[in-house]
Amino acid sequence: MKNTSILTLIFALVLSLPSFAQTWETDYDAALAKAKAENKTILLNFTGSDWCGWCVRLKGEVFSKAQFIEYAEANLVLVSLDFPKRKQLSAEEKAQNQALAQKHGIRGFPTILLLNSDEEIVLKTGYKAGGPEEYVKHLKEAIEG
Repeated sequence: MKNTSILTLIFALVLSLPSFAQTWETDYDAALAKAKAENKTILLNFTGSDWCGWCVRLKGEVFSKAQFIEYAEANLVLVSLDFPKRKQLSAEEKAQNQALAQKHGIRGFPTILLLNSDEEIVLKTGYKAGGPEEYVKHLKEAIEG
């Protein structure tokens, strides 16, 4: 009986924790429609998720942290445009990512673009040291002008 009570308590605590899962879109058109509908800024993350060391650092030091996730949920539509070496993408996703990289002149990874709902570039950046607090500040300054 005691074990059941402890398990119930643990389960209740886990359910009450805030969810820090974030959704990274991979369909640019769907993300653009969502950004327009929700009046949010689009964050494009041009990444080499399985080979680019700076991309992995940016994800680990910023994108996976609660402060960034909370800010993103309220203000951004996140789009991952991946260029992996080992992971397989669909032909459609590869073509979309390549077309967007070419359109925006992407030459290195990670490259982060903030776009307004008219698809105008608000900020072009990449890895930035300082953790989630500094990164969110950097994004806010660009968005708010």
